[in-house]
Amino acid sequence: MNKQLDEQYYQKLLELQQLDFGLVELTLYLDTHPNDLQALQQFNQLAQQRQQCAHQFEMQYGPLLQFGLSYSKFPWQWVETPWPWQV
Repeated sequence: MNKQLDEQYYQKLLELQQLDFGLVELTLYLDTHPNDLQALQQFNQLAQQRQQCAHQFEMQYGPLLQFGLSYSKFPWQWVETPWPWQV
């Protein structure tokens, strides 16, 4: 990866982490406030953003997850490093 791609890679991973944090927090809140429509709408919006962000990341850099939860281009990309949890 060149320097610009490295910066884009880390920026996209940061965006995914931020979306995941928001989704975890909203999940915990909704567990105790299941009738909060605004929180549920926000959760669904973040879930959609996360799905789009993850798809863009995977198309550019390879799969984030394994066991059929992410697609792979040819050749098999899972063996490429670094894996998302290694950075």
